[in-house]
Amino acid sequence: MRALVHEADLFILGKTEAPERREREENQVNNRNSGRRKHRHVTSQGACAGESLSAPRHHITRRTKSAFKEIAAEGFHVTDDNNEAVRNSELIVLAVLPHQLNDLLGAIRERVDARKHLLVSVVSGVSTKDILSRLGKEAEIVRAMPNTAIAIGESMTCIASGNASTKSLARVTSMFDTVGKTIEINEELITSATALCACGIAFFLRAIRAASQGGIEIGFHADEALTLAAQTAKGAAALILATHNHPEREIDKVTSPKGCTIAGLNEMEHQGFSSALIKGIKTSAAKANELYSDSPR
Repeated sequence: MRALVHEADLFILGKTEAPERREREENQVNNRNSGRRKHRHVTSQGACAGESLSAPRHHITRRTKSAFKEIAAEGFHVTDDNNEAVRNSELIVLAVLPHQLNDLLGAIRERVDARKHLLVSVVSGVSTKDILSRLGKEAEIVRAMPNTAIAIGESMTCIASGNASTKSLARVTSMFDTVGKTIEINEELITSATALCACGIAFFLRAIRAASQGGIEIGFHADEALTLAAQTAKGAAALILATHNHPEREIDKVTSPKGCTIAGLNEMEHQGFSSALIKGIKTSAAKANELYSDSPR
């Protein structure tokens, strides 16, 4: 079973065990945090898909249950009780904002069994060591950082752990592979992944918006410009993923001497295009690293 626990907005996603197994052991809870309600919502959807389980076998929790009326109507068990989620789940996904994590861990600490429970944390800037310290027991923990493209099965998710088994890592990888691409990285890079992948969605969307605005400037209607810009961005990304070529190699294919492409590229660089994007990613990474340290302990 899988559960998703959130202290302010609680989600639980889980597979209900047979009665005889529930008598022998408690399940795990899945709790994940993206920092945004929409992201947390689609994260729970992704976790459901990851186990290929039917709706009645999943538990989703949130403080305000009425916000999940549609999910409840689909047959998912919706509750506002974290302890109920832990009791009826196998996998715990920590999906809260950094400043909410300590209270959440305190609330579920007694229900977590280190021998049985796997915790998956998507809380930005919080290390495995931090979680273990607050939990007070040596449970397996996998950190994960997906992005909002999980809603359409196109997330770029990075996972890492300092103490999880190969089997547990494979299980989490399999879960996120159903909603996009997953890679395992060193834990010290998870905060960087937050900036490049999770925040990165917004950066690339802003680039698409800027391109569409440029399209309006040169004569397209707004809806046409946005479609053209978005599809072009999709094609550019697909080229890199399909060919594994360096971007500059593909750029060279569309730049000719004294041509319009190189003129446009050079003007963008004169205005600081690459530098601005690099600085934005570095700033986001630095901020992500501060989110938990700035929280009350």
